[in-house]
Amino acid sequence: MTVNAGNRLDDAPLSRFHKKLALYSSGGPFLDGYVLSIIGVAMTQISPQLNLSDSAEGLIGASALIGIFLGAFAGGWLTDKFGRQLLYTIDLIAIIVCSVAQFWADDPVWLFVLRLLIGMAVGADYPIATSLLAEFTPRRYRGPLLGGLVVMWFVGAAVAYIVGEILLNVGDDGWRWMLASATLPATIIVLLRHGTPESPRWLANKGRTEDANAVLQKVYGPDVTVADMPDEAEERENVDIKAILRSGYGGRMLYISVFWTCSIVPLFAIYAFGPKILDALKLEGGLANIGEAMITVMFLIGCVVALFGVNKMGRRPLVIHSFLWSGLALLLLGIFPDAPSGVIMTLFALYAVIIGGTQILQWIYPNELFPTEVRGSAVGLASSASRIGAAVGTYLVPMALTGWGVGGTMLAAAAISLLGAVVSVFWAPETRGMALHEAAALTPAVRKEPTSRPAEV
Repeated sequence: MTVNAGNRLDDAPLSRFHKKLALYSSGGPFLDGYVLSIIGVAMTQISPQLNLSDSAEGLIGASALIGIFLGAFAGGWLTDKFGRQLLYTIDLIAIIVCSVAQFWADDPVWLFVLRLLIGMAVGADYPIATSLLAEFTPRRYRGPLLGGLVVMWFVGAAVAYIVGEILLNVGDDGWRWMLASATLPATIIVLLRHGTPESPRWLANKGRTEDANAVLQKVYGPDVTVADMPDEAEERENVDIKAILRSGYGGRMLYISVFWTCSIVPLFAIYAFGPKILDALKLEGGLANIGEAMITVMFLIGCVVALFGVNKMGRRPLVIHSFLWSGLALLLLGIFPDAPSGVIMTLFALYAVIIGGTQILQWIYPNELFPTEVRGSAVGLASSASRIGAAVGTYLVPMALTGWGVGGTMLAAAAISLLGAVVSVFWAPETRGMALHEAAALTPAVRKEPTSRPAEV
């Protein structure tokens, strides 16, 4: 495919290369959903075999989440310093090695450490893969392709539950095979990612013009060079990650962190303690299992629906409406916890579908709102910050159910979602239709196609 001279990367048509890159980049979210979900099934065998206390069980269950918190920021800094392409495969190789090692883990401490390392590798992949995808993808397709990565999280979770149920029948060592099973998808993704080129934007930013030209010509055609790329230095002040909180980007980082936290705290809590919450809402036995399965499917559907709306509605309206209406669904659950089971399942399903808008924007907003040299670090920092809230919220759910009851717990979840709506009304920017350098600029550029002006947060 050849792009006519003068065209920017942001205006190129969607090619086979872009589609393959999006598919390969989705491997990280898939493994995240897989790793975080399969431990729940495996724990039914791990706890009695290793004689785990409640605290040890909680730590092992949360170990990958803690690792993601640590790895996301580290991966972001590393990908900005050493490039996207190198780390694009190294992080998954670490997952393979640690997943295999879990098979022989006979000590809770050793199992905790291995899952912590796996979480760090998964977390590191977020800023690496999303930065690479964002910097190659044309503006028209950037939102749907970045948002599509979130869909793969739920696909990975669904596959993990299926694999886990199958491997439970292996016997007492079923949990070992479950934890080691992440090796297979991770190996496939590493092989597929091999040969992926470095981001030409990162290369140009580092002064490696010849290397950037080679990548551009390989991907876009022989007539495309660095001269066809926008000069980001003209669009914003120079900023490094140390200065990011003191610059105009500090406000953007604050919004991303708050919005991301408000988006995932209720979701993680409901996803992690779905059976317990449904049981408290008088959905027991088979009905609770059906309800949990339906909610998982609804989360997936919600993300897919949001992908079709992110360009039509725009980022700002989508995030506001997603927070608002999903929060109202949780509010009704909190006010009427004794409603008929059909009403309860409907409200849970509505929440799961509507919250999809905020879920896909978790990867779109951070990658669009920061310049190339700190994009990975910014995504990693925001991801790490959001995981603090998610871990705290998930940890507090059992106590909230005991102390406040299910009604009070749902009211707290509703308050968090509605807070996200209020914050978004004041701070959410609009980046629809912008080239990547325009979206990252602190001063909005004048564009021929009228779109909503991005807020300077």
